[in-house]
Amino acid sequence: MVKTAGLIPEFANKTALITGASRGIGEAAAVAFAAAGVRSFILHYNSHRQGIDNLVKKLGDSVSCRTIQADLALESGIQSFLSDFNRLNAPVDFLVNNAGFLVQRARLAESTPDLWDRVMNLNAKSAWFITQAVVPGMVERGSGVVVNLSSIAARNGGGVGAAIYAASKATVACFTKGLSRELAPKGVRVNAVSPGTVDNHFHEVFSTQQMLDSMLASTPAGRLGTNEEVADVIVFLCSGAARYVHGQTIEINGGMYMV
Repeated sequence: MVKTAGLIPEFANKTALITGASRGIGEAAAVAFAAAGVRSFILHYNSHRQGIDNLVKKLGDSVSCRTIQADLALESGIQSFLSDFNRLNAPVDFLVNNAGFLVQRARLAESTPDLWDRVMNLNAKSAWFITQAVVPGMVERGSGVVVNLSSIAARNGGGVGAAIYAASKATVACFTKGLSRELAPKGVRVNAVSPGTVDNHFHEVFSTQQMLDSMLASTPAGRLGTNEEVADVIVFLCSGAARYVHGQTIEINGGMYMV
C-alpha cells in the first residue's frame, strides 16, 4: 500500500486519469498522486495487464481504481478508449497523457505509412482526443489540469531511427502551448514534462548499453533519471504550487539539454 506522508489537502476527493499506467512514468505518477492524497483513478493500459493489476494492488483498498484497456497506436483503439471513458461518466481533475512509445527504430528508407500512423496515433493523436473528451467537464467546473508527456527528443530530433517519435513529441510540446492559450481563461491549466534519458522499460527495449553510456557521458548530473523524478514534477504541475504555470514544457534531464 502506498504511504501518504506527503498528503496535499487540495488533492483530496480528486480523480486522476493516467494513460500508459501499467509501468514506467505512468505507474510512478499514479503512486505519487496516491501518496499526495488522490483517492480515485482511471488507469489506462494496453498489453501489460499484469502491470496494471500490480499497480492497483499497490495503491491499496482505500483507493478507487477503474481501468481501461486500449491500443492507442490504432485509430480503433483510440475510439475504443473514448467509448469506455464516456461510459464511465466520471469527472477528471488531473489528466496525464503519458501513453507513448517509439514503436520501433526506423531510418527514413525503412519507414512505412503504417509506422508513421502508429507512432503519431500513440504519442500525439490519442493525447489530443483524450484531452478533447476530458476538458469539457473541467471547463464546466472551472478547474482542472492536463499534463502531457513530451521528450528531450522533441528538442534534439532523437537518436538514429527515432525521427518520427521525436516529431510526435514535438507535436505534443507544440499543442500544449496552443491548448493552454485556449483553456487558461476557462480555469484549465495545460503543461507538459519532457524527460531526458530515464532508466526504465523504454530504454531497455530501444537503447543499447553503448547508447546509454553515451547519453550518460553527456548528462551533467552524472546519472540517468528515474520514473519517480518525472512523476514528482507531474504532481507538482497539478498542485496549487504551480497555479501560475501555463503552457510550459518542463525539461527533466539532469542538464543534458539546457534551454
